[in-house]
Order: sequence, then C-alpha cells, then structure tokens
Amino acid sequence: MAADALVLERPRRLVRRAIDVPDVGPDDGVLRVEACGLCGTDHEQYTGDLPASFAFVPGHETVGTIETVGERAAGRWGVAPGDRVALEVFQSCRVCGPCAAGDYRRCLVHGIGDMYGFVPVEKPPGLWGGYARFQYLSPDSLLHRVPPALDPVAATVFNPLGAGIRWGVTLPGTRAGDVVAVMGPGIRGLSTAAAAKEAGAEAVMVTGRGERDRPRLSLAKRFGADLVVDVEEEDPVSALSKAAGRLADVVVDVTAKSPAALAQAIALARPGGTVVLAGTRGSGETPGFWPDLIVYKELRILGALGVDSTSYEQALQMLVSRRYPFAELPRRRVGLDEAAGLLAEMAGEGSSAPPVHGVIEPWADGGTPP
Repeated sequence: MAADALVLERPRRLVRRAIDVPDVGPDDGVLRVEACGLCGTDHEQYTGDLPASFAFVPGHETVGTIETVGERAAGRWGVAPGDRVALEVFQSCRVCGPCAAGDYRRCLVHGIGDMYGFVPVEKPPGLWGGYARFQYLSPDSLLHRVPPALDPVAATVFNPLGAGIRWGVTLPGTRAGDVVAVMGPGIRGLSTAAAAKEAGAEAVMVTGRGERDRPRLSLAKRFGADLVVDVEEEDPVSALSKAAGRLADVVVDVTAKSPAALAQAIALARPGGTVVLAGTRGSGETPGFWPDLIVYKELRILGALGVDSTSYEQALQMLVSRRYPFAELPRRRVGLDEAAGLLAEMAGEGSSAPPVHGVIEPWADGGTPP
C-alpha cells in the first residue's frame, strides 16, 4: 500500500508523492494521520528561511490513530490499533545520559538531527512527517493518548500549548503572583499567556507589532492577558510599569525574525528576573541590546528548545478543560492540495493577515482511510 505525502524537494517546491507504507515489526508502528498543525518552522522550511540540503516530508505536530503497531511497541506506548494519539517531534533512545535525565531533546542518538518533519525522504521508510496520510512510528517515538473529548484538529494544539506551558511556566519557574510579559501574539504567545495565567500569574502582558498582530492582540485577553501592547504605538516597559506597578518577573520572547526583541525583553525584566528566549532571530543582529544590563539586573537568561512529555500531557488536559477558547482560534484547515498556499499565507505573503492556526488534514481532499 502507498500513502499520498507531500515532499518538500526544495524551497517552495512541495510535491505530492506516493510513498510505500512499511510493514511493521515488533517495535514500531504506523499512524493514520488525521491532522497536522503548522508552526513557524513549517513556513520557514517552505520559504527556505530554514533551508535543508535534502528532500523531506514536513510536519511535526501530528495527531492521528494507530493503524498498525508491533506487539512490543504497543506495550511500550500503551496503545492499540484505533487509538488516537499525539506524536512528539523528538525521538528518544531512552538510555543515553540526556534521555535518562529527562532531557531527551538532546538525545545522543537522535536530538535535533532527526526530528519528525525534518528527516530525509531517502531514509527508509520515508514517511517521517505529518504532511502525509500515514506516518511511520519508529521504535524511539514518544506518543500521548488523546482524550476522547478532543477532535483531531483541536488536539493539534497540544504542541504549541505544551510549548507555552514549558516556556512560560516550567522552565522559568513562574509562581502565583508573578508578573509575566509575553512577546509575540501568535499561537505560542497566546498559549504562553494562558499557561502563565493558569499558573496564577497576577498580571500577564502580551505584546505585538503593527497591523498584522492587531487581530491577534485583540484575542489575547481571552487567553489570560490582562494587558496588550502594540509596540509600534506604545512603550511596553512604561505600559507594564503603569499597569502592574513593576516590571516582569518572567519575560518570554516567542517572536520570530525580530532582532530588536532581545533588547526589549531585557528592558522588560525586573532586577533578578528571568528571560526565556524561545523565538529565533534569524539574524546575528541585536539592535539596542546592551549586555551590561544582564549584569546590572542580575538576570537569568534561558534558551528554550522544544517541549517535554510532562508539558504535553498538561496541555492535553488543559485543552479538555476548555477554560481557554483554543477551539475557536482563527484557523484555516486544508488538504494536501492546498498546503503550499497555506504555508505561503502563514509566511505573510498573502494580501490578508494569516490565520493564527493552520492545520493540514491529509484526507480532506479525497480518499477514504482503509
């Protein structure tokens, strides 16, 4: 049996191919993909801002049902055919030092080099990403059972919300009564705001920039923000000081391609505060950044890469609670045939503001799952 999949052969060349679905052994499996969420990495891969020297099947926010699974894999993952699961982007060998310590994002066997959605299609069996009707589950995959109350599209938010929980709460140690500033009002920024509020933050500010971000800022108060600031119109440091009476205990920067955001994050943090850098600059430039402020303020600067299993589990439960309207996010859902257009739109190349959340449903444009 062959599966329809999209292969990114080079920037802006996303080609539909039929790739054989592998037979499984005792330790692996195959997932029937129901939905794959999109994030900034996806459109950066598509446009070439995040280049690769190989062709691959993108997609790393996959939700689907177990199609086939080996006996040992079923026991290890606690799943059976037909179970709906969310697939983590990182793999874990489970035995190296980082994996044993719970830091499997730095797995010595896998790590960042073979994350799902960024593996060469030439590496058997080729179905390493969520832009496909079926996706391979390696023995080192990490799966989470999706609660029955969540449909597959809503469940794809497990990834950005898990990021919001880890980046906005777990990593910086956010506590009840803290003031939190979130820079960037995309789905990860909104998720971080909700996670901080859920953790008991006294005041949460979300910032954005310009016309594209204004609709997203208007949503932020539904996701826990007490204050929203367009940095083109208002100084966020003054706004936060006025509204909260002090600067931020925790600053979380999830902006993308915003070199000046680093200086702003440092300015927003109180003396002794914590700054989490989760967005990538795409540039070595840092206009306005004065490193001495880190010394004078005795700041803690943390880099954040990816999510951990605990945060994913918390995200799924938070989605089930429906305390925040993630199911109502401005969202565009497309099949494989329209994926390229959606990626270009999310890269800001359309005439209108891109949706907050994009989702590919591989069966939406024809075909019936076997």
